[in-house]
Amino acid sequence: MRFTGIQAVLFDLDGTLIDSAPDLGAAADKMRTDRGLPALPLELYRPMAGAGARGMIGVAFGLTPEAPDYEALRQEFMANYERCMTVRTYAFAGVAELIAGLQQRELAWGVVTNKIERFTLPLTGAIPLFASARAIVAGDTTPYPKPHPEPLLEAARRLALEPQRCLYVGDDERDIVAGLAAGMGTVVAAYGYLGQKTDIVSWGAHATINAPGELLQLLER
Repeated sequence: MRFTGIQAVLFDLDGTLIDSAPDLGAAADKMRTDRGLPALPLELYRPMAGAGARGMIGVAFGLTPEAPDYEALRQEFMANYERCMTVRTYAFAGVAELIAGLQQRELAWGVVTNKIERFTLPLTGAIPLFASARAIVAGDTTPYPKPHPEPLLEAARRLALEPQRCLYVGDDERDIVAGLAAGMGTVVAAYGYLGQKTDIVSWGAHATINAPGELLQLLER
């Protein structure tokens, strides 16, 4: 499929533009080693990195947010992550070239993530790539996180564009649900974390890419 009439591309952050799994996993694994538990390999943390604290605590301790001590663990995780979130996190290979390609076509771009502003703004501020982003909407920028469409609609408002003029790219089912609900074209970043439900065809996205640069091939000039 090729998309026509697109004036902006919006991206999820973790697992779509940046590989933050090493820092997220390290923050959770420190909680294990601080308690005398053995470290776990990054490969166990990586698929759930897009779920943030919930995903990392689930891997590290097998707990869900309903557990009595979950909130204390979440706060500990967030403090750990805040200290290390730029140590091992980098843009995926090909992302810089993708952004350059969008700019060459005079297409605006931005970020819509469920990562809260406490982490999103310092992290994107520390990576030069994001200096050209025209909109950065975090998980607590609006009253609703994804899969609610409001964060995507807020990004469109900031770009002064109708939602149908925007394309949304993400690596989790909730990204596609939100994008479809917002009336945007949707693309699965199949190179990302994907979460627990990896039958990406069932998500109903308009297209799928296996590397960042493939997105340019989907855009009509």
